[in-house]
Parts: sequence; C-alpha cells; structure tokens
Amino acid sequence: MIVVVGAGIAGLCAALAAAGDSRLGSEGLSAGGRASIPKNGTYRQQEVLLVCKDKFVESNTYHAQGGVATAIFNDDSPALHATDTMAAGHGLCDRTAVDILTDEGARRVRELIGDGWHVDRDGEGHVLRGLEAAHCRSRVVHAGGDATGKVLELDVSAMVRENPNITVLEHAFLNDVLVRDGHVTGVRLAVRDAQDGVETRVVDTDRVVLATGGAGRLFPYTTNPAVATGDGLAAAIRAGAQVADLEFYQFHPTALAIGEHFLVSEAVRGEGAVLLDEHGRRFMADIDPKAELAPRDVVARANFRTMQAQGGKPIMLDVSPMGKENPDLAEFLRHRFPTIDVYTRSLGFDWSKEPIPVAPAAHYWMGGIRTDLFGRASIPGLYAAGECARTGVQGANRLASNSLLEGMVYGYRAGLAAANDTDGTVWQPQDFDNSAIENMPVCQQPMLLHMPDATTQPNVAQSLVWDRARIEDVMWKHVGVIRDGDSLSQGVRELGEALSMANAADSADMSKTIAQPTAYAERIIMWENRNLLTAERVALNFAQRMCGIATMTAAFVKAADEAVETTDYRTPRTYACTRIVDTRKTTPGLRPFEKYAVTCGGGHNHRYGLSDAVMVKDNHLAALAEQGIDMAGAIRHIREQVGHTTHIEVEVDRLEQIKAALEGGADTIMLDNFSLEDTCKGVDLIAGNAIVEASGNMTLERIPQVAATGVDVISVGALTHSVSSIDLGLDWN
Repeated sequence: MIVVVGAGIAGLCAALAAAGDSRLGSEGLSAGGRASIPKNGTYRQQEVLLVCKDKFVESNTYHAQGGVATAIFNDDSPALHATDTMAAGHGLCDRTAVDILTDEGARRVRELIGDGWHVDRDGEGHVLRGLEAAHCRSRVVHAGGDATGKVLELDVSAMVRENPNITVLEHAFLNDVLVRDGHVTGVRLAVRDAQDGVETRVVDTDRVVLATGGAGRLFPYTTNPAVATGDGLAAAIRAGAQVADLEFYQFHPTALAIGEHFLVSEAVRGEGAVLLDEHGRRFMADIDPKAELAPRDVVARANFRTMQAQGGKPIMLDVSPMGKENPDLAEFLRHRFPTIDVYTRSLGFDWSKEPIPVAPAAHYWMGGIRTDLFGRASIPGLYAAGECARTGVQGANRLASNSLLEGMVYGYRAGLAAANDTDGTVWQPQDFDNSAIENMPVCQQPMLLHMPDATTQPNVAQSLVWDRARIEDVMWKHVGVIRDGDSLSQGVRELGEALSMANAADSADMSKTIAQPTAYAERIIMWENRNLLTAERVALNFAQRMCGIATMTAAFVKAADEAVETTDYRTPRTYACTRIVDTRKTTPGLRPFEKYAVTCGGGHNHRYGLSDAVMVKDNHLAALAEQGIDMAGAIRHIREQVGHTTHIEVEVDRLEQIKAALEGGADTIMLDNFSLEDTCKGVDLIAGNAIVEASGNMTLERIPQVAATGVDVISVGALTHSVSSIDLGLDWN
C-alpha cells in the first residue's frame, strides 16, 4: 500500500496515478531530465491510503482563486510559458523541470477538462482565459470565476472517491515519517478518535508521498488556510531528507489589509486594476515597465516600501479602470470575481465605486523537499509533490497561477513513481547548476544542519513553549517581505531557542512532567507549531548567513565608493572605483554560496578556485631564494609554465620587493599589511603598471583611508569568515 499525505491537487493527482486511474495521464509524459520511470506495458495499480489532516477537501488548493496557467490556446506554446516561468524565477529555475511543467501541464489540463473539470466557458462553449502578472499571453484558465481551486478540488476529489483502490482517512495528522536502515518503513499518525481525543497509529509502508502544502501560518499576515503549517516538510527534515531553496518565500502583493487577509487575486490586476498610494497616485509604473503586472516579488516589495513611507497605511487597489470595457462594473465584478465581491461587500466596501485597502501577505513557499523529476526524495521510498516539494520549477519567485499546475504535473509523476519503482530505486536529482544564470557558483554537496533537541532545554516549562502568535510575530519582524543580515541572525537565535523548547515539550521524558493537551485540535496546534519552527529554522540558518555576507559586503563597498568620490588620485587606476574582494577564507561546503553572496553585496570574487590564477606568496619566494632564484626570475619562470592568459599575483611585504615584481611581469601586486604611508608609496612605485591590491587588517573603519591611497583592490577576509554561522556542520560521508 502507498500512503499519500495531503489532499490538495498534488495529493489527489498522486493518489490517482498510484491507483492506476486511466482518466489521468492519457496524453503521456514529456521526455527530459535524469530521472526515469520503469514501464513494462502498463503502469501498476496499487492500493492507496490518502491521509488528510482535516476534512477531505480542506487544502490550499480549495482556497486558490486565480486559476491555472496553461498553454492550451492557439496563440500560445509551452515554450513561451516556460520563458515566462524562468523570468519570474529570476533565472534560478531548473530549465528541464520548467519544460516538463509547461508541456505536461497542458496535457494534464486537457485531460482534466475532458474528465469533467468545470472550467469557465463563454456562450459558445469555448474555455475562457485571463491575463496575470508576468505572463506574455492570456493563458490562465479559471473556474467559478475566482473560485478555481474550490471547483478543481471538488471535481478531482470526486474522481478519487470513485476509485475503489483509494481509501481516504480524514482528521489524521502526520507526526513523523519512519525510516529504518536508510529506507522509509511507514508513517506515525495522530488520528482523531470518536471522543475527539488522539489515537496514535503507525501505518507500515515502504512508499510515502508527501503533498502537505506550504507553511503560510508562519506569518501573521497570510493568504493560506489554517492547515498550512509545514507538516510534511518538517517530518522530512526530521527523517533526514534533503531540502533546498527554503529561503525563497513569496509574499502576495494584494491581500485585504483588514479582516482575515483575504486574497485579492492577481487576476484582478490582470483585468486592469491599479495600485495607489495614500495620495491616490499610481506608483508601480515608476518602478517596473510592467507596472501592476510585474512579477509578484517586485510588486510586493514596492507595496511594502510604499506602506513604510506612508506610516504603515495600506495600499489602495482601484478597479475603476475596468469600467472602460465594462460599463456595468458592479455586475462585471459580481460575475468575474464572485468570491472577492461577496467578501469585500461583507466588510462594507463597494469596490465598484471605491478603492479597497490591500497589503502584502505570505502566500507561497518556493523551496521544500528536494526531489528529482519524478518526485523522489533523497530517502528511498519517500516522494514529495506540490508546495512542500522543491522540484526546481519555481526558482526564487513563482509565476502567477503555476502552483496548481505544478501540483497536477508533479503530483501525477510522484504517484506514478511510487507505484512503479522497483525496490532499490534511488533518486536522480538535477544538478543545482541547471539554471539560466551562467557561471553561477554552486555546491552540489548537502550541508548537515544540527537541530536543537530536548537535551538543550532540560528544564523547560510548559509556560515557556512558544504559542503561534509569538512565532508569527518573530517571523514577520525578522523574516518578512524585506530582510537584512542582522535581523535574520536575530530570528535564527530566537526561533532556535523556541524549537528546542518545542522538541523538549514533545519528547517522551518531558511529556511525563509537562501537562499535555488531550483534545485532538489542541494537540494538533502544538505539533503544528513545532513543525513551523522546524521548517523555518533550516531556511533561516542558511539565509541569515548569506544575507549577512551580502550586507557586510555592501557596507565595505559603500565605504570605498565614498572615499573614491572625494579623492583626487595621483596615479592611473585600473578600475573606476576601488573594488572590494573576498579571500580564500570561506566556510567548508559553503564556498560557492558565500562567494555568490559577496557579489550580491556589490563585491567581487578574488579567486574561485586554485586554477583561476597563480598566487605567489612570501613562503614560496623564501623557498625559491634558497635555490638561488630571485622574485623576478620566479615570476618569469611561472609565466613560461602557465602562458600569458593566466593571471599572476605576487604578495609583497616590503616596498623593496615591488621593483622585482614589476620586472618579472606580475599582473597584480598585493601589498600585505602595509601601513597607510607605505601603501601610498607602493601605489606611486607601481604607477599603473600592475593592479594594486591592499590586504591585511581591513576593518570597515580603515576602508576609506586605504581606498584614498589609490589602490585598485582591497581584499577583506572578514566578508566570509566573520559573519556568524549558527549550528552549521558538514557530513562528509
């Protein structure tokens, strides 16, 4: 039997695929990527247990408004859809995964429409479509106006109920994925009993598909329903599965700023609505050429900054431009956006006549459990799909209305693989460098994060265990729409302590001394809080360090730039501004990420690897001197060996060595631990005949003085070795 946890569109499609339901998959699969699936004639039919934390249809899918982006129309193509997806993801999407998404997505949508999905149609029966942000075509299919997810969930769940191979278990919370000898052996569930209490149930299985959705409930302002608490992701982390891209969280630009932060769909702006500041001025046209239809992250940050500038007052969403094509605007809004229309009017707004207040809110997690292109995770027998998975299609920012599509495509693929993989099948993930950013430094080896456990908080009291409101408050304060290194570091410290207390409270020993809630709902909230802390701590440990490096680099770059602007230099300069560069002093296993973070802060990489340049240091020169070879001769000998295309840098610690370095033909001369006076003299001696680099004891306070001497480059080891790293380790096995 295969266990599928989660009943959104990803879980439903996984269950149908694993059960061998022929109504899905008739148009076949796309080719591409490392991963493959065994097929001998027909796919296997397996018994499936579909586990739901709440009632069957309650999920993120059920609450989704906007629609499903799909290239099924004559003026569109999967290639165009893929291009838009890559652009929205800022080049960090996996191109192969995206190509599969857009090609197979069109196939799955056509199949579901043929199977009875009630999409919106015009009077002649043609499927209607809408335009949303960052799409070059109108390709978003909707159902029930702005109730697309609800209609999709109800229609596909009906297919699941009709399949005799699928059993649905409602009100069952996933506590843990069980692993023995490196392979999945089952799941531990907390099931609501007849008295509304909790019954622990272990289900033995060697195949588990996690489709548990995201974790929007990390934040106080979110469009996600109450069930979105990162349960599958946290269970996967505890089981030892690889996760990726957890630092990328999408904030939707337009949730209602009052009430329950109700989502005002992207489609509203797609139909022509505009965003206004407190003075009624439209501001997005000044920020991005696409204005209100820029990618979500761009609009969300613009909204947030505008709100900060006006003392926290919300942005106003004005739908009046739609009136040009829809004279009876109120009727159009009631027909096109019935759910939003009812909700806004329930709050006393007539949005056909007045703007409504909106603000950014947590919406979608791009990262998750790292999988291959058939949903396989790093632990044999574990699969993941939907928002809890990191397939590679979302990159740093999800394209509007791609989430339901991803659930269809990769949920189906994960279910197929779970049903048809042979014993011993292992995942075959795409490399991290399969993106649109050329020469982006990457690290293929995973890091091991040491999570706090019960032993770190031996005397925790129940009153100290964090409640949901405190978690949300810290997350919004330190890990919200706009972040910086110091704030992230503070968030890591606070949430780490909170997680250790949550783990202590849940441990077997502590449960004997701490009063545990008995009702199902109360126990679920306690476990959900632990899951939220588990999932976000992993993301924060990585994000706070990278953001800290970028922030520190930016401060050094700013200090150097300000000095250059006020200095009249005596000698020729290689660069317009003094460059701030890193050194070899990086954290083991994090070198590619840390060097990339330096460039994000405006700095430059000194050397990425030993093959990038030749570095001649004082110990090398001392060894050569014993053989009667002077500095100039050594440099000339190196040049003969490496050719004229390889950069040679020579470290000097005395002014007297500069003449020999120039005679030998050094490309860069590093002035190591020179005083300011000697640095000025060194710059004069070199006189533009080589790049001048200053190194040693480079604090932020010294940077303006050193930059004013006229050096071309300042190398700062502190950029990567002095930013705090919390609970990071390596597993070299």
